[in-house]
Amino acid sequence: NEKKNQIENMCALHQLYYDPNIENKNLAQKWLMQAQVSPQAWQFCWVLLRPEKVPEIQYFGASALHTKISRYWGDIPAEQYDTLKTQLFSQIAHFASGSKIVLTRLCVALASLALNMMPEAWPGAVSEMVRMFQEEGGEVDGRARCLALLELLTVLPEEFQTSRLPQYRKGQVRGALGREWTAVYPLLQQLLRQPDSPPLVKARVLKCLSSWVLLDVPLNESEGLVEASFTALADPELFDTAVEAIVNTISQPDSQRYVNTLLKLVPQVLQLQEQLRDAIQNGDMETSHGICRIAVSLGENHSRALLEQVEHWQSFLALVNMIMFCTGIPGHYPVNETTSSLTLTFWYTLQDDIMSFEAEKQAIYLQVYRPVYFQLVDVLLHKAQFPTDEEYASWSSDEKEQFRIYRVDVSDTLMYVYEMLGAELLSNLYDKLGRVLTNTEPTTTWQHTEALLYGFQSIAETIDVNYSDVIPGLIGLIPRININNVQLADTVMFTIGVCSCGSNLDLEVLIKQIHKTSQCMWLMQALGFLLSALPVEEILRNLHSLITPYIQQLEKLAGETPNPSNKLAIIHILGLLSNLFTTLDITKQEEESGENAPPIKSAPPQTGPNPVVVVLQQVFALIQTVLSKWLNDSQVVEAVCAIFEKSVKTLLHDFAPMVSQLSEMLGQMYSTIPQASALDLTRQMVHIFASETNNFPPIKALFELVTSVTLTIFQQGPRDHPDIVDSFMQLQAQVCFWFLISFTLGFSLLFRCPFLSHFSSLLSCTELIPRCADIPPVGQVVQENGKLLLLAVLEAIGGQSSRSVMDQFAEVLFCLNKHCFALLTVWLKEALRSPGFPSSRVSNEQKDTFSQQVLRERVNKRRVKDIVKEFTLVCRGLHGTEYAADY
Repeated sequence: NEKKNQIENMCALHQLYYDPNIENKNLAQKWLMQAQVSPQAWQFCWVLLRPEKVPEIQYFGASALHTKISRYWGDIPAEQYDTLKTQLFSQIAHFASGSKIVLTRLCVALASLALNMMPEAWPGAVSEMVRMFQEEGGEVDGRARCLALLELLTVLPEEFQTSRLPQYRKGQVRGALGREWTAVYPLLQQLLRQPDSPPLVKARVLKCLSSWVLLDVPLNESEGLVEASFTALADPELFDTAVEAIVNTISQPDSQRYVNTLLKLVPQVLQLQEQLRDAIQNGDMETSHGICRIAVSLGENHSRALLEQVEHWQSFLALVNMIMFCTGIPGHYPVNETTSSLTLTFWYTLQDDIMSFEAEKQAIYLQVYRPVYFQLVDVLLHKAQFPTDEEYASWSSDEKEQFRIYRVDVSDTLMYVYEMLGAELLSNLYDKLGRVLTNTEPTTTWQHTEALLYGFQSIAETIDVNYSDVIPGLIGLIPRININNVQLADTVMFTIGVCSCGSNLDLEVLIKQIHKTSQCMWLMQALGFLLSALPVEEILRNLHSLITPYIQQLEKLAGETPNPSNKLAIIHILGLLSNLFTTLDITKQEEESGENAPPIKSAPPQTGPNPVVVVLQQVFALIQTVLSKWLNDSQVVEAVCAIFEKSVKTLLHDFAPMVSQLSEMLGQMYSTIPQASALDLTRQMVHIFASETNNFPPIKALFELVTSVTLTIFQQGPRDHPDIVDSFMQLQAQVCFWFLISFTLGFSLLFRCPFLSHFSSLLSCTELIPRCADIPPVGQVVQENGKLLLLAVLEAIGGQSSRSVMDQFAEVLFCLNKHCFALLTVWLKEALRSPGFPSSRVSNEQKDTFSQQVLRERVNKRRVKDIVKEFTLVCRGLHGTEYAADY
C-alpha cells in the first residue's frame, strides 16, 4: 500500500507539473492536497525528498512536511519531536548546496517545528540552530552552511507572523524569540562587517534583519546593524535590501522610545543627500526612491520625538528640508519620477505634531516651520503642473489617471496646509496669480496659471472663502486668462464654482467682465454652474443682465441681410447660449464634484418652470426668425440645434414644456432643407421623451416625418448625403426598440442595401438581428429584407467598400449565421449563383468554398473575419500580393 501511494503521488505530481490538460492538473492538485493531510504523508514525505527525485517532487515533499507540522501538530507524538528535528536538520544540511526552493521550504518546516516546541520542549532553539550550522564537518562547505542558516533565521520570524498558534502561546513564543535575539545579533554583525563576506551573504544578512525587527526588537539593540546597513547603501548590489532593512527597523512603533538612537540616525540620513543628488542627476530613480523612503520613514514615524529635542532643532530642520527636496524631485509623476508622492503623508504628520503642542511651544515651532510650509505650497503647485501638451499626449491612459490621483493628493495636502497658514495662504496665491496675469511681457505657461488656480480651488472646496477679501479680485482676474486649453478651462470653471457660489458681488463682477473678454465660452459654462445654486428668481434676474445684451445684438443681426460677417456674430452668440445652458441645472443639490463639473453648494428645492425653459420660450420666436434667414446654412442650423440639444441633455424631463413647439420647428426645418444636426437633436428628444405619454404624440409625428423625408432622399441617391445617412442610422438605432411596432417602415430601412457602407447601419443590424426570434416584428423585417442586407454585404466584400471595414461586414455575416442559419444558407446559395457577383475575379469554386467556410463558423467570430479578409482579397485581385501581406 505504501508503495502504491508513492506511485500514485508521483503520477499526480507529474500531471500537476507537466500535463497540459487543465482538468488533469486540477484533479492532480486535489489528489495531492488530500495526500498532504493523510496519515501516510509522514512516510512518503521523506521518500519524495530523496536525491534522485526532481526538484518539483522534492518541493512537494518539503511542503507536505510543513503542512503536517503547522496544521496537524497535535497528531505528532511528543516522543517523535527530537527525531523529526534531527531529520529536518539533516535534510537542510543536504539541500544547502541543492535546490533553493526546496531548502526554503524545509527551513519553513523546521521553523514551524521550533515555534510549536518553544519554549518548554525546545529552549534555546535559535541558539542551537546557530551552533549546528557553524560546526565544521560534513560535505557541505562553509558558505553554503552559512546561507542555509541565514535562510532558516529569516523564515523563522516570518513563520511566526503567519502561524496558527493560540493567542496565549503567541505571547509566550514571541517572548522566547525576543530573548534569542542575543544569539542572532552577533552573527549578523560579524557577517555584515567582515570584509571578506560575499555580497550574497551580506544581502541575506540584511534580509534577516528586516525579518527580525518585525518582532519588535528594541532599536538600541540593533543600532550597530542599522549603522552597517547605512554603509551597505553604497554598494549597488546591497542597496535595495539595505533600504528595506533600515526602513523596517526605524518604522517599528516601539522605536520612538529610543530617542538617543534616533538622534544618531539623523546625521546618517543627511549624509545620503549627495548620493541622492547624484542619483537624480543620473536618472537613477530606484536609488533616489530608496533614499527618499529612508528619510520619510524617519521623519514620519518620529517627528514628534525629534521635534521635542529642542537642542537638536537644526538637525531635524535639515531632515525636513531633505524631505522637501524629495517632494520637489524633478520630473512629472508618474512618468519621470515616482518618489514625491511618498512624502505627502509626512507633511500631514509634521503639521499635526506641531499643532498638538501647547500654545507657547506651538508659537515657537510655527515661527520656524511656517516659512517651510509656504515653500511646500510652491513646491506642490509646481509638481501639480501639467506637462507640455505634446508630452501629455504621449502619456498612456493609466499614466494620466495616476497623475489625476496624484493631483487629488496634492489638493488634499494644500487644503490641510491651510489650517496652519490661514488667510495668508490665499493672499500669497492671489499675489502670484496677479503677477502672472498682469505681466505685460508674459513668459508664464498656461500650466503655471492652471496650477495657481488649482491651489485656490483645493482650499475653497471644503472651506468657506467668501469672507476673504481676495476673492472679488480673483474673480476680476479670471477674464484675463487666455483659455485655450481644456485642462485650464476645467480648472477655471471649478475655481469659479467653489470660490463664488452664492456670492452676489462676485457674480456681478464676473457678469460685467464677461462682456469685455473674448474668453466668454468657457466662462459661460462656469456661470451656468454658479447660477444653478441660486433661487429661481435670482437666476432669472442674473440671466437677464447677462444675456440681454446678446439677445439685443441677435435681434439686430437677424434683421440684416445675410453676409459672412454677421454669420460669425450669430454663431458666436448662439454658442454663448449653448455653453451657458450646458451647465445651468437647478436640479443639482450638493452633488459631489466629477471630472467635468465643479462642486456647488446646496440650493433650496426649486418650484415652477425651469429658468432655461423660461428663457428659451422668450427667445424662441427670435430663433425662428434667424432660421428663416439662414436655413440653408448648415453651420447656423447646427448652432441653433446645439442650443436645444445642450438644454435637453442638461434639463432632461424638465425640458418637457418645450417638446411640442420644438418638435414642430424641427419638422419644418427638416422638411424644407434636411440637415444632419436636426436628426441628431431629434435623436436626443426621442431618447428622453418617447416613453412619456404626454410627449409621445409630437415625438411620434416628428419621427414619422423625418423618416419619410429621409426615405425620399435615399431613393434619390443617399451617397450624396453621407452625414444624413449616419445621423439617420443612429436615430434608427435609438428608436428601434421604443417604436418597433409603430415604425416598421423606418426599421426596415436598416436593411436596404444602398447605404450599408456606413458603420452605424452595420452596428444597428448586428444589434437587431439577435432579437429576431423573441421580437416578431424584427423577425418579420429580417425575413423580408435579410436577403437585401446580404447582397449589400457581399457587394461591399466584393470590392465596393474599403478593406478597413471588412471586420464589420464579417460581424453581420456571423450574426446572420448564428441567428438565421436556415435563411442564410438559402440566401447565400441564391446570391452567389449570379455570374460575376460579387466580383468577376472569383470562380464558382471559390464562391462555394467561401459559402461553406462561413456557414461552418457559428461560434468563432475571429475565424469569420479571417475568411472575409481572405475572400475580399481574392475578389479585388490582391491575394498573394505585397498589399495582402500588410492586410
